[in-house]
Amino acid sequence: MEIVLLEDVKSLGKKGQIVKVNDGYARNYILPKKLGVEANAKNLNDLKLQQAHAEKVAKEQLEAAKELAARLEKGTVELKVKSGEGGKVFGSVSSKEIAAAVKEQYGLELDKKKIQIQEPLKTLGVHEVAVRLHKDVTAKLRVHVAEL
Repeated sequence: MEIVLLEDVKSLGKKGQIVKVNDGYARNYILPKKLGVEANAKNLNDLKLQQAHAEKVAKEQLEAAKELAARLEKGTVELKVKSGEGGKVFGSVSSKEIAAAVKEQYGLELDKKKIQIQEPLKTLGVHEVAVRLHKDVTAKLRVHVAEL
């Protein structure tokens, strides 16, 4: 019997795959647990429609991420922090502070987990920080750390 998998099944296949299984395995395990449906014309057509929709959504997300990356790379985020002698910052600038500054200055919601700081920002000046917006899109955000 051919089955269209609705979820990933260990040692059988991934979601959306069409797999051939024994009739008993399908009737007693896969179908009752709603892990898959029988591969008939209607279910195959539904699968094609779902895959087309998923591709369209993924393409829209990629375009939105590219547009956001272009906006982020144009500007510079200004952060004012307390500092001591020689331009040393008390503590370091965190991704949470950078995300808050981006929201305040540009009005953009940016998840702090997407901001990738390689080494702590402990000095005054302009630093480049990577922002991973999508698996294929990474933007370089300039952060200007200034004295309060």
